[in-house]
Amino acid sequence: MTEHLPQAEWTQRASLARLVEALGAEDLRWVGGCVRDTLLGYPANDIDAATRHLPATVIDRCRSAGIRTVPTGIDHGTVTAILEDGPVEITTLRRDVATDGRRATIAFSEEWRDDAARRDFTINALYAHPETLAIDDYFGGLDDLSAHRVRFIGDAATRIREDHLRILRYFRFATRFGDDWDAEASRACSELAPTLKGLSRERVGWELQNLLALPDPAATVDRMRELGVLQEVLPESGRREVAQLARLVDAERSAAIAPAAMRRMAALLPAIVPVAETVAARLRLSRSQRGRLTCIARREPQDAAHPQGLAYMVGRECAVDRLLIGGADPAPIIDWEAPAFPLKGGEIVARGVARGPEVARILQCIEKRWVAERFPSRERVEQLLDEELAAR
Repeated sequence: MTEHLPQAEWTQRASLARLVEALGAEDLRWVGGCVRDTLLGYPANDIDAATRHLPATVIDRCRSAGIRTVPTGIDHGTVTAILEDGPVEITTLRRDVATDGRRATIAFSEEWRDDAARRDFTINALYAHPETLAIDDYFGGLDDLSAHRVRFIGDAATRIREDHLRILRYFRFATRFGDDWDAEASRACSELAPTLKGLSRERVGWELQNLLALPDPAATVDRMRELGVLQEVLPESGRREVAQLARLVDAERSAAIAPAAMRRMAALLPAIVPVAETVAARLRLSRSQRGRLTCIARREPQDAAHPQGLAYMVGRECAVDRLLIGGADPAPIIDWEAPAFPLKGGEIVARGVARGPEVARILQCIEKRWVAERFPSRERVEQLLDEELAAR
């Protein structure tokens, strides 16, 4: 693989040239995902830089150049430069002093290799000169990238003990960039899987979502189960649920529907609402994510009998999720717009029913019959009202 970063749109941005001028080309390197993805021909979504300058110097130099900064992670050496084309995270070179699996005590360094040595995978430790685009590769990342191989830097178990979340990151990166599983990494992930229990649940939940949002994580999740990793982060998921995820991924592909992490997480859980609620609370999911997960958990075999009725009652998003997981075709509701229920409570009051719970009960009863009859006309709704009032 080339030892120079190919010219890409982002490498030629005027805003980045201003940043390089402010900090000095010899004291700055593009690093991480933007280098890796550009080498692979992928769009670079986030631009990260490493620098020899201390954070205070970065701030001062940027200010002198008219570049606004935000101290987003200044305790760990990170300053974010706010540029016209998007933010750039600039982090001072670091080396680890002590780690406990959750957080690291760091010291600043002036050596690029020190900074590279504390990163997780070889393919993430590639540094590109901002002007010449020459790449510094300290641990064989270019060869690994060319071979579609994801490897920890140095000893895999040591890297994982520094940050236990790297177990989950390994599976995500191997899914995106690898053709096979690294034996040393697999062994270390399996042996150290119990350490995941000590992590922040938010971090675990976020990493799981990132994995599940990939095009096809089914084989990876199965591998995680084989190695005992899945049981540590999602013990509710058994062999049957893992197989269900694989079927869901196939169904999404057949229906040309984009992946959704919550839909896939729901497939990895039994269709039991309290289980979904427990998982959502444990992983600190947002309110909307929790609502989606619990809605999908209410899925039933009869969902496919009336897809539009399901969509009307639970919303199109959840209905699509439930149909896909249930193996049914969601096509009838993809572009379907739910009709408005053609009856108001005031009409029932006008027919002699006192305002209150009884009006709501009648409305709900008629609406349920209207949905079951596949949204008939206003005339039929009036007939249903007549029948309901006559039965009181």
